[in-house]
Amino acid sequence: MEVQITRTKLIKPSAPTPPHLRILKLSPVDQIQYSIKPAALLYYSADCSAGAAEVERRINRLETSLSETLTRFYPLAGRYIEDGNWIDCNDEGVEYFVAKAKSCRLGEVLSRRDEMMDQLSHLAGGGFTSPVLSIQINMFDCGGLVIGIRVSHHLFDGFSAACFITSWATASRNGGIDDHKVISPTFDLTSFLPANGLRLPKMKPRPPLMGTDNGVTKRIVFDGAKISALRAISHDPSFPRKPSRVEVVTALIWRAHMGVSLAKHGRLRTSLAAHSMDVRTRIVPPLPPSSCGNLVSRATARFVAAESGAGNMEVPELKDLVGLLIGSMTKCKETAVTREDVFPTLLRTRNELHDAVEKGEVDVFMFTSWCNFPTYKIDFGWGKPVWVSRIHSGYEAATFLDTEGGDGIEAWLSFNKQDMPLFLQDKDILAFTSQEAL
Repeated sequence: MEVQITRTKLIKPSAPTPPHLRILKLSPVDQIQYSIKPAALLYYSADCSAGAAEVERRINRLETSLSETLTRFYPLAGRYIEDGNWIDCNDEGVEYFVAKAKSCRLGEVLSRRDEMMDQLSHLAGGGFTSPVLSIQINMFDCGGLVIGIRVSHHLFDGFSAACFITSWATASRNGGIDDHKVISPTFDLTSFLPANGLRLPKMKPRPPLMGTDNGVTKRIVFDGAKISALRAISHDPSFPRKPSRVEVVTALIWRAHMGVSLAKHGRLRTSLAAHSMDVRTRIVPPLPPSSCGNLVSRATARFVAAESGAGNMEVPELKDLVGLLIGSMTKCKETAVTREDVFPTLLRTRNELHDAVEKGEVDVFMFTSWCNFPTYKIDFGWGKPVWVSRIHSGYEAATFLDTEGGDGIEAWLSFNKQDMPLFLQDKDILAFTSQEAL
């Protein structure tokens, strides 16, 4: 697939940002995020009922509605000032690419998703550029469309990004900003969450990026029926509740990872499974609706390996890991956090994981779930997307997305290239995932 950029421009807010909003001081948690721009791709089939003039109108509407939406999400049109840990909301503009996918139809991409995995990054654009937000509109000869979106992790977590994308899509589809349908976000977390006297941890070196030479990303798919079977066999009467689909898929991947580690080290090692969790609903008193920024904690389940003996040579039962995950995720979801404790709590959970990684004797597996985000309802005027995807990630991690039907899970896995083949041959991975994804 050849992707040719045909136009590049900066999209500015349709109305200037007021002077008193020019400087957005990042929160302590925003400040310690790595300088990466995670990507999401939304795929739309051609609308056969739309003529060339209507398609052109919709393409133009994407641009004008983005400009209108930026008046509310104004920091996205600014620039990150690393030395001062703030966003200069100068309305310089969002990086906006228009591209043409040549000699390839969207149907070919969708029918060969795993073969095309390494090429999807060409549809995202703006990976290592300075603007906070980069967008690429990719048009296919068949009339299909792919919208690639990258946003700096210094400013947004997944919840915040979903708020922006949904708002932009609503403005594009409805022909303008409607106060009743487009949210009014808030950005100044430091005015609601005290940070006085809080000592930031010394920034640790960024983990080395995995290039295509030593890292690989694969997609494995758990359909709804297989997840239902997993939930049935992994439940135990002693559990306080039935396991969720995210918990059982996490447990299965965690267990397979343990098998890889056992093969590499000749013994089972203590390991942690850390899931990103939104803390917004746990903050007391509540924050304003649609508070944007990084408000993510880690629910960390710990399996402690025996120091010697037979227990040191066998991976634990799936039920045991599910029980650990239910415990850690339930505690994280149900524990209220006062506004005064939000930043100290988030920093503490982050540092605990970094310390475990640095010691080197503990395996740490990172998970993020986009499940239950309204990704398959995001309609820019082309209807609902037929697929939502990630691209290759430079860090070892697993990201979960809903399947189109909503009951399955696509797991996007970025691992060391040497470890991936052994992981994919795990008997439970083979038994519970779609073979086309392998």
